[in-house]
Amino acid sequence: MKLASLVCVAIGLCATSHAFAQEERGRDGQVNIIYWQAPSILNPYLSGGTKDTQAASLILEPLARYNENGELTPWLAESIPTVENGGVAEDLTSITWVIKEGLLWSDGTPVTSEDAVFTAQYCMNPEGGCAQLKNFGGVSTVEAVDERTVKINFEAATPFPYGPLVGLQSPLIQKAQFQECLGPKAPECTTENFGPIGTGPFVVEEFRPNDVITLVANDNFREDGKPAFAKVNFKGGGDAAAAGRAVMETGEFDYAWNLQLAPDVIANMEKGGKGTSIAAFGTLVERIMLNQTNPDPSLSADERSVIGPHPSLSDPAVYQALSLAIDRPLLVEIGYGQAGKVTCNLVPAPEAYASTSFTCDKQDMDAANKLLDDAGWAMGADGVRVKDGVRLSYLYQSSTNAVRQDFQALIKQWWSEIGVESELRNISGSVFFGGDPGSPDTFQKFYADVEMYANEFDGTDPQSYLGQYTCDKAPRPDTQWQGENISRFCSDDFDTLYKQLERTAEASERHQISKELNDMIVSNGALIPLVHRGRVSGKSNTLGGVILSTWDSELWNAADWYRIK
Repeated sequence: MKLASLVCVAIGLCATSHAFAQEERGRDGQVNIIYWQAPSILNPYLSGGTKDTQAASLILEPLARYNENGELTPWLAESIPTVENGGVAEDLTSITWVIKEGLLWSDGTPVTSEDAVFTAQYCMNPEGGCAQLKNFGGVSTVEAVDERTVKINFEAATPFPYGPLVGLQSPLIQKAQFQECLGPKAPECTTENFGPIGTGPFVVEEFRPNDVITLVANDNFREDGKPAFAKVNFKGGGDAAAAGRAVMETGEFDYAWNLQLAPDVIANMEKGGKGTSIAAFGTLVERIMLNQTNPDPSLSADERSVIGPHPSLSDPAVYQALSLAIDRPLLVEIGYGQAGKVTCNLVPAPEAYASTSFTCDKQDMDAANKLLDDAGWAMGADGVRVKDGVRLSYLYQSSTNAVRQDFQALIKQWWSEIGVESELRNISGSVFFGGDPGSPDTFQKFYADVEMYANEFDGTDPQSYLGQYTCDKAPRPDTQWQGENISRFCSDDFDTLYKQLERTAEASERHQISKELNDMIVSNGALIPLVHRGRVSGKSNTLGGVILSTWDSELWNAADWYRIK
């Protein structure tokens, strides 16, 4: 099935409204959702893992979020502030949001501007480790103007002021619940992190980390008759194949996230007749992150992935050769089919932001070997190159998933052909993306030389996403190992140019600067882009109202879901 036709293929899939007003909340019983990477926490400020932020989106909501077209849409706010309507200062140094009247937290207490102020303070606390700090870049103060009005002030003119409290990764949390959880205490607040009080359509009844979440309809949800479902059974664990079968073959579940499976496997599942796949392209990129620091196990826990540079990955010849040795079209073919495209960029979309500086659609072993030869990496008797006593031998880790393990095996073979040895390791996605500061196996700690995963950004402007790569965003012990600069890439030139992006309003200039920042990340070996992935999930034929957004949480409109009778 063509990707473009997958968005509106099933009965009710593209419905944007339903006759809720005359019907009771919870009338359709239970909906069953399966995320084969099981959520570990329900506080998106303490985990950058998609599985965690999306699960939390059923409970916690932002002032505004992005719809299926990537358009910024008011959510808890009355409207989107702009310069034209007076919500954004003419000098671009502030943005003022007005919260909808009468909003209640699920415990029945009012949502106020003080909650918005507190949320910013929670993430921006210098002693804490906020996984979403990039969204608050350049913020100087956040103030409550009145009970429903919050003003965010920036250190300088900020042409794109829609980072703080906007989108999947930056929802409001309740001050009354989290006020004792600031700074280093944040990860210790288990009750709060596992059961946040929110404004969303559902409320946590029980949370078993890395297993099951049971949610019930929020009696204080702002829209009458919503949600249609009284209960959510949110199952985590297993693998993508089992999740797909549970929706499309057995009908045990209604929605399966992230069917990272070969195209023929999905097609065979659809023959089961219980459900269908849905897909759309956004900004999701499968990539290999290259550690810029030294993960040597002989270093102490506080030194690993903090002390740099890396013994060999700091050499341009090495990371360029690693990229040249990869056959990206073959990876697309075996892993994603029509739901994948070759990419050389961290930012593959929207088109206006996509760089054209690189070509990477052809594998070139001769060029890769010549680069290493010319750089003095001599082939050893064991087939592994060495220079000054340093061997090109890497621990290559990723989350457990059939497609990723296929990719690892192929890339290991290709790298061996240019004299690079790799030890493969795969880690349960629940652990790898879990963000537990006590675990040695998270992607943030990066106790390996290279690691592979995918992520994306909210909305259609990549400013905050590119801001992940400034020097100060690197995960460290003093940030509870939270931070978005996973490879620990650090460049003063990059940081300076990023500051320029923050101050640039003219669209074409923003496009150009963003491309230059993308090129600096890729050409300096922070990562190797592989595949621009379409987001593919599965839905039951009896589940209506689902509208897939690649620009926000897949569950962004779960309040509109209903059972097709």
